[in-house]
Amino acid sequence: MITVHSIKELQLQLEGLRKEGKSVGLVPTMGALHQGHASLVKRCVAENEVTVVSDFVNPTQFNDPNDLLKYPRTLDADRELLEACGASFLFAPSVEEIYPEPDTRQFSFAPLDTVMEGIYRPGHFNGVCQIVSKLFDIVKPDRAYFGEKDFQQLAIIREMVKQMKFPLEIVGCPIVREADGLALSSRNARLSEEERKNALKISQTLFESRNFAAAHTVEETKRFVEEAIAQAPGLRLEYFSLVNGWTLQDISQWEDTDYAVGCITVFCGEVRLIDNIKYKE
Repeated sequence: MITVHSIKELQLQLEGLRKEGKSVGLVPTMGALHQGHASLVKRCVAENEVTVVSDFVNPTQFNDPNDLLKYPRTLDADRELLEACGASFLFAPSVEEIYPEPDTRQFSFAPLDTVMEGIYRPGHFNGVCQIVSKLFDIVKPDRAYFGEKDFQQLAIIREMVKQMKFPLEIVGCPIVREADGLALSSRNARLSEEERKNALKISQTLFESRNFAAAHTVEETKRFVEEAIAQAPGLRLEYFSLVNGWTLQDISQWEDTDYAVGCITVFCGEVRLIDNIKYKE
């Protein structure tokens, strides 16, 4: 695996490989890699002859400066994991390399980006679209891989690709969980032992709600989740939305869609965790 820090060098390397007719896959990450990322990289390696993994903590998608400061940075450990997964390139640019001047582009993919995270993290998805579109322009991949844990992000990136006519395929990959059910996240590293135990209630509640939903209405299911999190020690619910998985708009009854997804965001101590579950697909 080759580690590259400059855009020019990466493009030069990829140009040669493309001339040989090799397919290129991209896995965009913010580093602090775990087995969830590894699953994306392994799938990319299996489906492409060249795999590029970007490792870049993107400042434009953080609306909380403290969150940006506290975000874990583990480049050496990331490099080891990626080598073990068979990646071809680790692209680890500096902020100055990606943003030699401020990116003032404004993206709007309403109504996908005006609900859920769009309400609670204003500007977040604009930053995501800035960096992801830049990476698509730099790498020009045939396929790009994203995890379904960031369910809303995946829907917005699909829409961006469609509207901006990027010639690539977006591949969504299932959530990877710990053996006890907790969704893998780089933010889990910030949880204390007790918080880690408390956080488990998030996925447990979602799994229980899927069984509960079989005999109850959307409203009852929503209330079931909200009450369970409210009663759980150390957790504070930011939102739980039951949505149409294509449009991300709230549903009021199960018959409203054949693709019903519950998206949740919970503070465990100071750490903000997201998860989701499919009720109908």
